[in-house]
Amino acid sequence: MTFKHMTVVMLACLALSACGGVDPNSPLGQRKAIFKQMLQTSEGLGGMLRGRVPFDGARFADGAVKLDALSHQPWQHFPSVREEDHTSARDEVWQKQAQFLQMARDLEAATGELVIASQAQPYKASNLQPAMQKVEDACSACHKQFRDH
Repeated sequence: MTFKHMTVVMLACLALSACGGVDPNSPLGQRKAIFKQMLQTSEGLGGMLRGRVPFDGARFADGAVKLDALSHQPWQHFPSVREEDHTSARDEVWQKQAQFLQMARDLEAATGELVIASQAQPYKASNLQPAMQKVEDACSACHKQFRDH
């Protein structure tokens, strides 16, 4: 392959790699990153409660605090009008903003309750399951109403 051909192929690959990406500094990129961290954190907590990973009470409590902090962050990255980027959010996010924001507050309240539950000693997975279920239910309710799957 000649240098010219190789240059054309490299430029084509570079151009294709730039297509379809989400600007990490855009509102969509910001909230996607936060939601990804929330998912990873909640999966770790749920894994401990379901026996997929060993239960560690102190680690669970730290994860609950992290999840609570994250639960307050993504809402600021939903602009008041729908952006043009491809998003998993339904139009209802913008059409029913009061309901959407109430569901966000419900999640924040549930993660706050999880933090309180995770501070009780001795650490027992069975004591944390109801609070974690509230968090999962809050996530699920919002996804059903406002997210395209």
